[in-house]
Amino acid sequence: MLAAPASRIIVNIRNNAQSIMILGLSSFTYGWSVGVAGHLPAHPFSAGDLLDRTIGAGLRCLQIGDNLPLHALEPEAQAALRSRLQAAGVRLEIGARGLTDRHLAHYAGLCAFFGAPLLRFVIDDAGYRPSMDTVQRIIENSLPVLRQQGLILGIENHDRFRARELAGLMERIGSRQAGICLDCANSLGAGEGLEYVSSVLAPYTVNLHLKDIRISRLPHLMGFVVEGAPAGQGMTDFPALLAQAAAYGRCQSAILEQWVPPEADPGATAAKEQDWAVQSLQYLRQLGFHSP
Repeated sequence: MLAAPASRIIVNIRNNAQSIMILGLSSFTYGWSVGVAGHLPAHPFSAGDLLDRTIGAGLRCLQIGDNLPLHALEPEAQAALRSRLQAAGVRLEIGARGLTDRHLAHYAGLCAFFGAPLLRFVIDDAGYRPSMDTVQRIIENSLPVLRQQGLILGIENHDRFRARELAGLMERIGSRQAGICLDCANSLGAGEGLEYVSSVLAPYTVNLHLKDIRISRLPHLMGFVVEGAPAGQGMTDFPALLAQAAAYGRCQSAILEQWVPPEADPGATAAKEQDWAVQSLQYLRQLGFHSP
C-alpha cells in the first residue's frame, strides 16, 4: 500500500490499482444535532462544533450541507470559520440545495472564499423542481467559473431523477468540472437500488455519501420501512461501492452521513448520533480508511 498524507485514505480495489480519497464528516453525520425542522435541539451544532468533531475524530475533511447553509452565516462568522479550517488543515466541502443560476454563482463564490474544491448540489428545493433541460443549461452556464476556480460541481442523486437521467446529463455536459455526488440511499426514492445506481453513476462520481440502511418488513406484512444503521451494520456493500467508484479515479472524497432513528429525548438522540459516528468510522477504517 502506498504511503499517503495523514488527511487522506487509500482504498485497495480489486484490480490492485489504488485510488486516494479523503474521508470526512458532514453536517448530515449529525443531522439531529444540527437541527431538523420541528425538532430543533436546545443548542444546535454550529459549523465550529462540526469542525471540532472532525478534528476530534482525527479527520481532515468536513462537508457542510444545506441543513447548515453557509450563506446564512454573517461575514465575521465566515471569516472566523475560514481561519479555523486553515489552522487545522481541514478541507471544507460545501453543500447547497436549489440549483438556480443565482444560487450556484453565490455558492461558487463561497467556495472561492473558503478554498473549497468541491461543491455538492441537490437540484430540487421546496416548490422548485426544474426540468432536466434547465438543469443542463444552468450547469453549462457555470462551467467557465468552475474551470477558472478549479472547482468541481457534484450533483446529488436525490429522489426525483433516475440514475440513467443523471448519467445522460453528465454525458451531454461532457466536462470534468461536473460530476455526481453519489448517495447510498437517496435513489430508493426513485425506485432504484444502490447496486444498480452505482453501476450507472460510478464513472461520473466525484463524491460519495457513505450511508448505511436497513430495510425491514412491517409487522402487518403490508410494506417495508427504511431506517439508518451504523456503517457496516446494515445492507450497504461498502467494499463494492468504494471499489467501483475508485476504479474511475474521479471520486475525491467519501463522506459519512447518517439516518439515525431518533429517541424520545433529544439528548439521547444526540448521544446516539455520536455513538453511531464512532462505530461507523471504526468500521470504515477497517476497510482501509486511515486516520492521522
